[in-house]
Amino acid sequence: MRLPDPPLLVITDRQQARRPLLEIAEALFIGGVRWLSLREKDLPERERRDLLRGLVLLGERYRATISVHEDVESAAAVGARAVHLPDGASVSTARTRLGDVLVGLSAHDAAGLARAAAAGADYATLSPVFVSASKPGYGPALGLAVLDSAARAARLPVLALGGIDERTLVGVVAAGAAGAAVMGELMRADNPEVTAKRLVAALRASLAAR
Repeated sequence: MRLPDPPLLVITDRQQARRPLLEIAEALFIGGVRWLSLREKDLPERERRDLLRGLVLLGERYRATISVHEDVESAAAVGARAVHLPDGASVSTARTRLGDVLVGLSAHDAAGLARAAAAGADYATLSPVFVSASKPGYGPALGLAVLDSAARAARLPVLALGGIDERTLVGVVAAGAAGAAVMGELMRADNPEVTAKRLVAALRASLAAR
């Protein structure tokens, strides 16, 4: 399945968010984002499902793909058309439950990317490419050289994750990433719409120049 256009996956984190997530999501969609994943794994299931339902309804207005991290049952319940799974999770099980949806896996090295491809994932995130303020304990940062070799050897699209902003986005695309995944840069933004517009423009320009 093709990645959303633009291939910029925004991952939610209400702990960093400066506004309610639904407000941020709409600002991001106005700013050109068309792919968002709900990651609030610590929320009670019912609250997470209600929030996901609201995002799916909002996403329909903007033709945006709404995903959820790991919660396959909530995706099935509210009609989310994508799910993001941890390294080692079963893609086939998710597809059996959800049908023809976008399925991604997390990876942290070239071996993880190979597992994701073998599992039949549509894409994988590779992290952390750079030191991340969102997850300061994760690392060490892989860097552009590792991203370059891993992405070019991978048999599926790779999204760079960790420390992605307007400045670093250009480098990860040049290093072979098919797109990027962003969390804190947009959750913490004073004006998420404007920040989203800048990131989308930088990503499109970088992909066009490659």
